[in-house]
Amino acid sequence: MVCQECSKPMKYPEAIQQLIDSFMRFPGVGRKTAERYAFYVVNHFDEADTVAFMESLHRVKQEIKPCETCGNLTDETTCNVCKDKTRDRRKILVVEESKDVMVIEKTNMYDGLYHVLNGAISPSDGIGPENLNIKELLERLKDETHQEVILAMNLSEEGETTAMYLHRVLEKTDLLVTRIAYGLPAGGNISYADEMTLFKALEGRKKY
Repeated sequence: MVCQECSKPMKYPEAIQQLIDSFMRFPGVGRKTAERYAFYVVNHFDEADTVAFMESLHRVKQEIKPCETCGNLTDETTCNVCKDKTRDRRKILVVEESKDVMVIEKTNMYDGLYHVLNGAISPSDGIGPENLNIKELLERLKDETHQEVILAMNLSEEGETTAMYLHRVLEKTDLLVTRIAYGLPAGGNISYADEMTLFKALEGRKKY
């Protein structure tokens, strides 16, 4: 924005600029998108909308936490999947993020357990195995009930690095280690895949 009279860039009021900066913290949201979001809030949110939005943010930070068993996000000590006695406890499907669990659950094609790493190995970002929930996974796998570990990291450089690391760690065990295969393109993100694609990926998994 440029003032026609003084030829100097105009600044947003501090409150609007702060809101824009807040939206820009979201992944994939640049300045223009953040400005659009901010002005939508200013022009279209009434008091009730604003209070509801603030309450939802507060509740998420206060109530949501990782499941003590698998790391999936929940509002209880143990998530619904881990508590479900009908799940096939011989299989553990390992994913990067909790949102991947929700996407796979929507397929209704997988009946085992999950383990959420909470990220992927990325040396350039300073993220190593010690920064992920890998130690917790290895502790879980001491239970002889578990027979197969399905690696369902995203098919990205970080995802492949993480899958290879886990494979090396687990190759000397008696566990069957498989990797989701068909249906997901290189560089693809599990969270954006449709249900049939995920079904084919799970169906076509192979020994790692």
